[in-house]
Amino acid sequence: MSGVLSPLVPLYAAASAAKNFAYHKRWIEPKRLRGPVVSIGNLSMGGSGKTPLTIRLAQLLRKSGVAVDVLSRGYGRHSRTVERVIPGGAAEEFGDEPLLIAQASGVPVFVGASRYRAGRLAESQENPALHLLDDGFQHRQLARDVDIVALHGDDFGEKLLPAGRLRESFSSLSRAQILAVRQEDRALEAKLRGRGFTQPVWWMERRLEVPEVRRVIAFCGIAREEEFFPALRSRGVAVMAMRAWRDHHHYTQADIAELLELRRQHEADAFLTTEKDLVRLQPEQRRMLESTAPLHAAKLLVKLADEAMAIQQLCGLLPMNWREQTGELQQTP
Repeated sequence: MSGVLSPLVPLYAAASAAKNFAYHKRWIEPKRLRGPVVSIGNLSMGGSGKTPLTIRLAQLLRKSGVAVDVLSRGYGRHSRTVERVIPGGAAEEFGDEPLLIAQASGVPVFVGASRYRAGRLAESQENPALHLLDDGFQHRQLARDVDIVALHGDDFGEKLLPAGRLRESFSSLSRAQILAVRQEDRALEAKLRGRGFTQPVWWMERRLEVPEVRRVIAFCGIAREEEFFPALRSRGVAVMAMRAWRDHHHYTQADIAELLELRRQHEADAFLTTEKDLVRLQPEQRRMLESTAPLHAAKLLVKLADEAMAIQQLCGLLPMNWREQTGELQQTP
């Protein structure tokens, strides 16, 4: 399929470059919120650790005494309204990633196709000191003070959309102030420096927290399922059968029936999925699975190699008036 779509890549590249050029020349002016905005984004179509990094940053900033919220598009949600995420709500209403961020971070999360309107709603309700813009690198309609870009080891070998997974070319990294790279992708640093990128690099230490389970039916609908199943096996989980769907997949009753049949065939002890998939399952679908075997989720946790330095670097990039108003940081993470 990649070869068939390759002729369309120059068209996509031209459109992306034209949009960025228009913002660079200030022919298009992004809208600005009262509070500073820190964008956490990526170059590719997911799987770089952007969501766990957003969660960790929110936790660290809150611990440092900063009033922080998260603004998100809410990909895959059925509603078009701008609203605050209810942690116990449904993925259809808020989107799977915003719901997961709200549950795991403990900070307010606001969703809307217009992140500016989501931010205005946040400022009318919470008066936050700082906004984290989830998946915001390509969303240039909202002005930001800092761009953090999470990279994956495969990004260097990828093509632009629609033939590959890259949303933008590597030259766009010049807009970023901080690059976040997985600890296992340390070889990327030399490649980045070789291309002239001199920004600070945050090293993300990832840990998959797996419950005590034995023989499982593993399933997921994420960007890089090829990393999930081997990670489970490396943690000693006996994966009897596995099933993968596309990222942000909405589960149907037929999908649940298929999983139930796999459990019956393989006499598995439990079902095991990701946190993001767990929040997408409807209550009735969970009950159907749990009526035959326990349902568990593996948690992907991210820490930064030097979290105190990272927060210090980040706040140093924010406007001086913000730092004066907030009194810098009240405590070290």
